[in-house]
Amino acid sequence: MSRSTKLFETYKLGPITLANRLVMAPLTRNRAAPGSFVPSPLAAEYYGQRASAGLLITEASQVSQQGQGYQDTPGIYSKDQVAGWRKVTDKVHERGGKIFIQLWHVGRISHVDLQAGGAAPVAPSAIRAKGKTFVNGTFADVSEPRALELSEIPGIIDDFKRAAKNALEAGFDGVEIHGANGYLLEQFAKDGANKRTDAYGGSIENRARLMLEVSKAVATEAGADRTGIRISPVTPANDISDSNPQALYDHIVDGLSALKLVYLHVVEGATGGPRDVAPFDYASIRKRFAGAYVANNGYDFDLATKVLDANAADLIAFGKPFISNPDLVERLKQGAALNDWDKNTFYGGGAKGYTDYPTLAAEPAE
Repeated sequence: MSRSTKLFETYKLGPITLANRLVMAPLTRNRAAPGSFVPSPLAAEYYGQRASAGLLITEASQVSQQGQGYQDTPGIYSKDQVAGWRKVTDKVHERGGKIFIQLWHVGRISHVDLQAGGAAPVAPSAIRAKGKTFVNGTFADVSEPRALELSEIPGIIDDFKRAAKNALEAGFDGVEIHGANGYLLEQFAKDGANKRTDAYGGSIENRARLMLEVSKAVATEAGADRTGIRISPVTPANDISDSNPQALYDHIVDGLSALKLVYLHVVEGATGGPRDVAPFDYASIRKRFAGAYVANNGYDFDLATKVLDANAADLIAFGKPFISNPDLVERLKQGAALNDWDKNTFYGGGAKGYTDYPTLAAEPAE
């Protein structure tokens, strides 16, 4: 029995046509080769298995070594990394899928052991986040950051730009800028982390500047119609906060819309937590944004159907269900039971809990 809903309709996203409105959200899995941070050979199989999603967004991938915050996350700044990602995009395309890579700079959510020469992580201001990162096989407190010099900011924008160029070379259909979850671009945007007094601090316009400048540089490189961005207006993830998120994000989204980005990927509420963590008018930013609105956080079939029917979103991102259900689209279509995920295999390891979850076709008939 196939369930009829907007979720399974095709959708035109810029120059590409998605087979359905399901998006696989970016999910950090910590399985890149240590030292080189090249996606593992298993990554091609993992993404390939999930190619029936309308759009796959890869795990966050650092744009430079400085941008890394957790052990064994893949990069998109070296030739070897580009070659590793090419195997992933080839596999996904071979199976009829579409895939964007998520571009990442963690800012202060890092550890000296991940930085060149044991340097301090960078941030808008020298304020240490209350939080942990995964490094040396365990969870450790993040390190004390240093404030970026004004003269260093163009280099960070260039790192994102180069990453976008590398992504196209690796065969990606587009890129998603990571502007969410308490990482660098959000650290600049939110006044809980940004106490600067220069052109990148103080007013909403100044704090939003880096996110918008990075977005412009990436869109210039990849094409605005192949550039999306992820934001999380009210998440407390990674010790991030802002005194007036509605005004901040109304401004940011106006700027992103003016750049003609192809989609806005919104974490509604607390990342991986309650959707109603703080009041926020998502309809306001949906109205302000000319491109597609991708809704994210705690969606299941019923909520996805309801939100699409109400025209409150264009695409729906699913996270953890995609980890344990490579054929999530088919299972939702049929109303079939979903596999449970194993939290112990989320971060690091090999094939177990990564490429070995069964599909419906592989399961014995009752």
